[in-house]
Amino acid sequence: MHQLFTVLSVLLITGFSAANDSLYEIERSTAAQGFDKEMCWVHARAGAMPGEEGPTVVMTTQKLQLSGSDVFYAIHSLYTKNLGDTWTAPVEQPTFARVPFSYKDKKNLEMTVCDFWPKWHSATGKLLGTGHTVVYENNRVMHVRPRATPYAVYDPAGNTWSEWKTIQLPDHPKFENAGAGCVQRTDLKNGDILLPIYFKALEAPQYAVTVLRCRFDGKEMTYLEHGSELSIPVKRGLYEPSITQFGDRFFLTMRNDDHGYVSVSNNGLDFSEPKRWTFDDGADLGNYNTQQHWVSHSDALFLVYTRRGANNDHVFRHRAPLFIARVDPENLNVIRDSEQILVPEKGARLGNFGVTEVSANETWVTATEWMQAPGPNYHDPTPLIERGADNRIWIAKLKWKKPNRAFSH
Repeated sequence: MHQLFTVLSVLLITGFSAANDSLYEIERSTAAQGFDKEMCWVHARAGAMPGEEGPTVVMTTQKLQLSGSDVFYAIHSLYTKNLGDTWTAPVEQPTFARVPFSYKDKKNLEMTVCDFWPKWHSATGKLLGTGHTVVYENNRVMHVRPRATPYAVYDPAGNTWSEWKTIQLPDHPKFENAGAGCVQRTDLKNGDILLPIYFKALEAPQYAVTVLRCRFDGKEMTYLEHGSELSIPVKRGLYEPSITQFGDRFFLTMRNDDHGYVSVSNNGLDFSEPKRWTFDDGADLGNYNTQQHWVSHSDALFLVYTRRGANNDHVFRHRAPLFIARVDPENLNVIRDSEQILVPEKGARLGNFGVTEVSANETWVTATEWMQAPGPNYHDPTPLIERGADNRIWIAKLKWKKPNRAFSH
């Protein structure tokens, strides 16, 4: 086993005192901390594999070059077998190294996978990860580029990920730029996968969101159909969608440059018109240009998000702290009185994060302190360091006071 990281800090906080948010306690720890001021860890997301002696939680993360914009390198993998008391060191996964790529008249390009998210697939007993591809030209993200939805399978014996493949979508121009980056999926009881993606024709101004129904046999992931195509005529449209099931319905949350949006469905494919996220008093949630994800418990539905108005104007796009609050599933709004800080703000953004269902007793939210500062000197992390940021990989455990009856590993 690789050298273990010790947990650097643990903080136990009792559940919010309001009666409608007494379902959990929060325990925070860190899987790693520190960076070289040239690269930092980002996109820390995890999946939990069940076992006789308890779950093994496998996290993926990758290095970001501070001097560029979304300049990512190969995904690394680390894991814990003792519920986060210790973690292995991150190990680079050669299958995710950049590869040469040619597109139209351009030949000196590189491609890799980013915005990856592992999740256990119970029907096949596999840890399956999805994300999207990114193309670099001279080590910068290519402006007009194709995008695909890659997937890979974890091998616990070697702590390695398989060679990634891509889901073959219908041959239509609107799917030339289509990916599942930063996307939370849900799996149906029959093993079928509901995977949200966002897509557009190469020159189209706005993204649309849809949910794919896919089949996975343990090796190959196959497109079967897709549902409603949702968009809005605002800047880049809708993107970075995430789906969850709560009770008999499915809920979709989506990013937009100006506001977060939510939609609901009875079958996971046909969704209602997108609605802006608001608090239950009608005020705008304050989330913008940043993803949101779900925490689903059999007794309540929660949203994890960032927002304006938290003494956080110094944080890039107000992407810290991370908040959690209950959702009213009928009115599709966030219950303000239930809001709590899930991961604290120390100057760095936290908006690229993941949710992991570890057991019926615990759900984890993982987030990294992204060490690029607001412009113009985004490559200089000094202002973030002065506020206490240190590229922590945060683990925020929601420890349920009532077992999650919806947990199905």
